[in-house]
Amino acid sequence: MNPRLDLLHPYPFERLRALVAGNTPAPGLTPISMSIGEPRHAPPAFIQAALTTSLSTLDRYPLALGLLELRAAAAGWLERRFGLPGGAVDPQTMVLPVNGTREALFAFVQAVVDPASHPVVAMPNPFYQIYEGAALLAGAEPYYLDTVPGNRFLPDLESIPEAIWRRCQLLFLCSPGNPTGAVMSARYLAAALELAERHDFVIAADECYADIYLDEPAPPPGLLRVARDAGRTRFERCVVFHSLSKRSSVPGLRSGIVAGDPAILKRFLLYRTYHGCAVGTHTQLASVPAWQDDAHARVNRELYQRKFAAVLPVLEPVLEVSRPEAAFYLWPAVGGDDELFAKELHAATNVLVLPGTYLARDNAGANPGRGRVRISLVAGLEECIGAVHRIREFVEHR
Repeated sequence: MNPRLDLLHPYPFERLRALVAGNTPAPGLTPISMSIGEPRHAPPAFIQAALTTSLSTLDRYPLALGLLELRAAAAGWLERRFGLPGGAVDPQTMVLPVNGTREALFAFVQAVVDPASHPVVAMPNPFYQIYEGAALLAGAEPYYLDTVPGNRFLPDLESIPEAIWRRCQLLFLCSPGNPTGAVMSARYLAAALELAERHDFVIAADECYADIYLDEPAPPPGLLRVARDAGRTRFERCVVFHSLSKRSSVPGLRSGIVAGDPAILKRFLLYRTYHGCAVGTHTQLASVPAWQDDAHARVNRELYQRKFAAVLPVLEPVLEVSRPEAAFYLWPAVGGDDELFAKELHAATNVLVLPGTYLARDNAGANPGRGRVRISLVAGLEECIGAVHRIREFVEHR
């Protein structure tokens, strides 16, 4: 067996199941899961209809390159969403369909990293666990960049030593951030691009929450637009990851895109051809109208905005919690042991939240997730309101 498998940490949700396995929640309280970032809004009917009508394609193998129709729809969305000029994203060479960002993020690291040169993969801490697992299995050393209140929950790129930059082959950025909801400004992204140019590494920008934000007139910027504004018309060293899971509330469709530097995507396509991870034709055809339509994404986003407006006044008097810039998470400080808080909360209220330490790693003697929990506002509005009232009552009587 691959000895690198022994380097992997248990997945956060496996740890959470073990944590609450012995609990017997109070009778009469329906379970409410706020631990996993799985959107529970009703999938748009037009996407379901497109999927149904495309089932006749099940009699043929899909191609790793994907349908040009889908790549063109995704390119058009990137141009609309991020204010890129028409034709800036070439669907022939700058877009690939993937089975959601999780699959793509993992595979991308395997294709990019050269394990022979003692590589480093830098990433925010806390982070989406795929970043770390992909780096370890690719033979790279993860380098953790703590995202804490003092740096607005953004990775401090200036703190990275020169010796680490010399070994860095890939930098993960996540904006809007998971679990903090922090948004990287165009200025921040431009500085990251300058570092990538200076030290010759690739930026993998996980932007899967890009269409879920709270300030409607000010959508979060994206890496491709910043690259284009800097004169990088071919998005050199830039690859972005997007998904319909959050934007369209279809996590079960497993449909996303990778876009950016055509030279990198050409090599990534070669990897994917051997990897055998082509997206099903029926999934691609159902994804075309999803990328072409922005109205349903706006409706979806407004639901999250209503949730934040409803739940924050309930929790603010009893927890150290603030309104994020984007995404659908709360990242409150709970004033003590986050693991114990989550376990006792579940036992008392039948509400599941995720301990912050499960999403982060100890770094320089501290864990930036310690004393915090992630609350996912993915359920319906009334269920979210009911859950936070239970949380408030638990905190008040704890």
